[in-house]
Amino acid sequence: MASGTVYSQRDPMLKKRDDFEDILEERRNSSDLRYALKCYTPVLYKGVAPCKSSMLKSMVLQSDQLHYVIQQVSKETGRQTDNVQEEVSAILDEMAHSLQLSTVRFFAFSLTKIFKSLFKSICVNEEGIQRLQQAIQDHPVVLLPSHRSYMDFLLMSYLLYTYELSLPVIAAGMDFMGMKFVGEMLRMSGAFFIRRSFGGNKLYWAVFSEYVKTMLKNGFAPVEFFLEGTRSRTSKSLTPKLGLLNIVMDPFLKGEVFDVNVVPVSISYERILEETLYARELLGIPKPKESTSGLFKARKVLSEDYGSIHVYFGQPVSVRSLAEGRVNRCQFNLVPRHIPGRPDEDIHSFVNDSAYKLVRAQEDNMVLKPWVLLASLLLQKQAAGGQEQGMALDELTAQAVWLRDLSRQYGAFLHWPDQMTPSEVVSSSLTLHRGLVRTCEGKVQLALEHEGGPVDPVKPQSTATLEEKLLSQAVIVLSCASYRNQALHVFLRPALLASAIHAASSNLKQEVFNSFSFLRNMFSNEFILCPGATVQDFEEACYLLVKTGALQVTQQEVLVTERGHRTLSFLVSMLDPFLQGYQVVCRFLCEEATETLTEKLFIPAIRKFIIKHLLSGRLRYVEVLSSDLQKNSLAAFLRLGAVEKIKGVDRETLKVNMVMVNSLEDTLGGKLPTQKAVAARL
Repeated sequence: MASGTVYSQRDPMLKKRDDFEDILEERRNSSDLRYALKCYTPVLYKGVAPCKSSMLKSMVLQSDQLHYVIQQVSKETGRQTDNVQEEVSAILDEMAHSLQLSTVRFFAFSLTKIFKSLFKSICVNEEGIQRLQQAIQDHPVVLLPSHRSYMDFLLMSYLLYTYELSLPVIAAGMDFMGMKFVGEMLRMSGAFFIRRSFGGNKLYWAVFSEYVKTMLKNGFAPVEFFLEGTRSRTSKSLTPKLGLLNIVMDPFLKGEVFDVNVVPVSISYERILEETLYARELLGIPKPKESTSGLFKARKVLSEDYGSIHVYFGQPVSVRSLAEGRVNRCQFNLVPRHIPGRPDEDIHSFVNDSAYKLVRAQEDNMVLKPWVLLASLLLQKQAAGGQEQGMALDELTAQAVWLRDLSRQYGAFLHWPDQMTPSEVVSSSLTLHRGLVRTCEGKVQLALEHEGGPVDPVKPQSTATLEEKLLSQAVIVLSCASYRNQALHVFLRPALLASAIHAASSNLKQEVFNSFSFLRNMFSNEFILCPGATVQDFEEACYLLVKTGALQVTQQEVLVTERGHRTLSFLVSMLDPFLQGYQVVCRFLCEEATETLTEKLFIPAIRKFIIKHLLSGRLRYVEVLSSDLQKNSLAAFLRLGAVEKIKGVDRETLKVNMVMVNSLEDTLGGKLPTQKAVAARL
């Protein structure tokens, strides 16, 4: 199934991306059992023989680095080395995978049944599979999939089994191990389990890093982990975590392997299985604990339609090429390889920059479905007060076509079925997402009356009832926002520029750049913005807006054209919920923050503050209730020094610099609006 012609965002040659094939097509026309029991003999790195888990454990336990750390821990704690060695063995037993082909075949059979029930198609770029096959034979390989669903790592192993590639060993959170039967089955299909945090536990870190490096150096299997560290509940890419990336780059930096190939993989879901679960989590409703009984209760999702999945295996990235001219590896010759040490500032900077580039590569190859554009338009209509009358279907279709063309010009990887008319595409998307939207008498609107009708502050109702209705409607809004967020990487830089033009007091290019630079810095915890690339991002934004006729840029000025107002209005509205979210955090810090405020108390306190302001009509965007947005804004204020962590005797409190917070609020766009009628439109 080809995706149509789609072009790369930043490549001046407008390079065409790979086409897709639907792997479920063959599964629907042949025996699932025969597929699960097929002859499976993947080619490994340099033809090495598959490694049994007992042999791998033995290699890890005998490593010089682990022996060195065991001796260190023994000296520091006064424990016998045998006692420390026992702890190491226990950690390894808890952690290690034990791949069993019979379990893999069981998963292959079961997942085929599940996937055929849930999805219309699972589309894969087969050229990417061929590149991966070659990469596995040439060098140790690290797979870095995007992470939007629990389904991701099962899907990755399923695809590699389908294409007869070596199954990956996958870093999985310890919470999965607590699931009866399923935890052990995941272990037998390639998962190794790591604790969510192990702080300063030197021994655990040494076992973990040596386990990963032993697999990687010997090429026993591709190593797979999620660079973002956890699932994104908002469908925005998360700031990359560097721990595992440091570990997999270490063998190259120390000259133990010639190169390591890192392969970014982009997994795009037309409809996310966990959409309302994520929205509830963002509103403070705790996620259910992973359990086998929970898994069986979730079987009702099998009767739902979740559309299609697109999986794009990106170009393998050579760590050797990334490091060229950036890293002087001679420094590693000065210390024996088995002595662990913290990476210096140069290495940390190199790994951090590489991580951002890899997440951007994931973003660039995410496939956007038409619903992503429709959700963006419907959210803007709702926020502008057009929820009650809705949006005419014809108008929505016309705007979607306009946005389709704009996003393609910006280089979006858009899967818009060209064989269907625009009205058929829109109608099909609305049907698939009927839990979030409703169509009545030719008008389309978000399904905010889904649970008890709209909030009307004029009618006498208890605050509790109003709050419950607000939160139930916020579930719908945040679910829609998670789809809109899938397109943010396409529009982000032009949107920052549009907002900078809107905020700047003149058309002078330098002033617009200063405003752009401020917003980019403010939002660098919110979005994937590569460190040190402010000028490059500004130039890219200018290029895209000039190319599409929205701006004229001279040496001195940035001018909006007549036809550019519509584009800039849309782009400003894309960023507005985030601007208002940061503004309301400023207000809270100035009005409500006490000397006893801690990071743990911050989210419940700001949520209460926001609910009060939403119900009074002072806030326009229900999205500001997202705990993700609140955490990111606090992280930004801490980074900028507007808030400071003060260590006390028994806890760490947050100290607010009122002058700086007020200044930031003013620069973000002034005080919050006082529209009293907003709540009635929720």
